[in-house]
Amino acid sequence: MTRILHLSDLHFGYERAALVEPLLDLVNAARADLVVVTGDLTHRGRSAQFARAAAFLRRIEAPLIAVPGNHDIPLYKLSDRMMQPYGRWRRAIAQTLEPVGHVGGVRVQGVNSVDPMAWQRGIITPAQVARVIAGLDPACVNIVALHHPMQQRPQVDKALMKGAGPALDRFEAEGVQLVLSGHLHLWSIGAFLGESGRPVLQVQAGTALCARPDDRQNECAVLDFRGPDLVVERHVAPMDEPGFRPPQELRFTRRTGLWRPA
Repeated sequence: MTRILHLSDLHFGYERAALVEPLLDLVNAARADLVVVTGDLTHRGRSAQFARAAAFLRRIEAPLIAVPGNHDIPLYKLSDRMMQPYGRWRRAIAQTLEPVGHVGGVRVQGVNSVDPMAWQRGIITPAQVARVIAGLDPACVNIVALHHPMQQRPQVDKALMKGAGPALDRFEAEGVQLVLSGHLHLWSIGAFLGESGRPVLQVQAGTALCARPDDRQNECAVLDFRGPDLVVERHVAPMDEPGFRPPQELRFTRRTGLWRPA
């Protein structure tokens, strides 16, 4: 079995302070083989916020990879946003923006979907897609981790990431099995069918720590890969409760080559 713990949208600088320790306890108690953080570690990309985010990540006991989100680049200092958008990220979090995690039978490829020329909308380029495909391991469950979702429900009022449709079609055709994303602060899980007929399962995380009242809850997910089976535990902490409720469990299988509820 290989265990991945998925966090997203921590938003240090606007975090739910009382949940920081319970979240850290949950993460370390899970004893994951790899923790994957899909962006928005900070709320406004400020140095002090990055320092708090980095201090939190250092206390995670498992191996960890993280990719930036649109909140992790400067907002108010436009010269930095244009000329060195990832300077603070590189100093506080990691030099690489597209890390790779390889544990057990699972390979996770990070993709930086941030577009410094846009406030919210992300982008995935043909060059990034080609890099992902070149690194696919046929002996592994191949996962792509990025901040912006590759598909979203019609009622979502944010623009879909540029290049998402063609990228998803290529990923499906070439053997990506799963996508981890964040950004929307809305939980969603399901297989999205593109042109290839080989659907990718997308786990769309809610926000792990953001204190915005409209979000109503914080959450994270634990993914256990057991051969062809996947067990997903969704851990939810409503805003009006002190900590996390017992997890909700969802099961999927790929015995037929397609992700299906088990």
